[in-house]
Amino acid sequence: MEKAIYLEIDLCSGCGACAVACMDQNDIFPEKGQSALRRIYQIEEGEFPSASIQYVSAACLHCQDSPCVIGCPTGAISKSNRTGAVIVEKELCIGCHSCSLACPFGVPRYDLDEKMQKCNLCMERVEASLEPACVRVCPMNALKFESVNKVQREKELKFAGNIVNAVHKTAGHTTK
Repeated sequence: MEKAIYLEIDLCSGCGACAVACMDQNDIFPEKGQSALRRIYQIEEGEFPSASIQYVSAACLHCQDSPCVIGCPTGAISKSNRTGAVIVEKELCIGCHSCSLACPFGVPRYDLDEKMQKCNLCMERVEASLEPACVRVCPMNALKFESVNKVQREKELKFAGNIVNAVHKTAGHTTK
């Protein structure tokens, strides 16, 4: 069963614990010029007094039909049949940046040797029946590691609930 990391954006506080856990798990040191694999983006909207801030914790989406896999001329990037993770074999990477050009989300990063690196879904942890490091440490439970089908069902139910609430509001009803 393929699982994915899912962000409940309304719960994310932007604390950065997920990014730190990712750096720790993958031995990444930004102070040495290495690129973080998980990043926190801050989205500001509106103006005072009705300004709002939302945070987005983002890393590789491990796409079903991954453009980076298709764009890699050496076969260094592949999709794991067991976990669904898009993984990189650094020994095969020639640093051509084709994967970076192919990825619509700008995920591929390059280490100091110009070899591509990206989130591997903490494959070692997942294969040991553990959650990815970023999910494990999220204090707000904004990151979840769920089956793709379960996430889809939850999104559909949330969407349907929002429609029902909107219909009831316009009809003058209140819902609980």
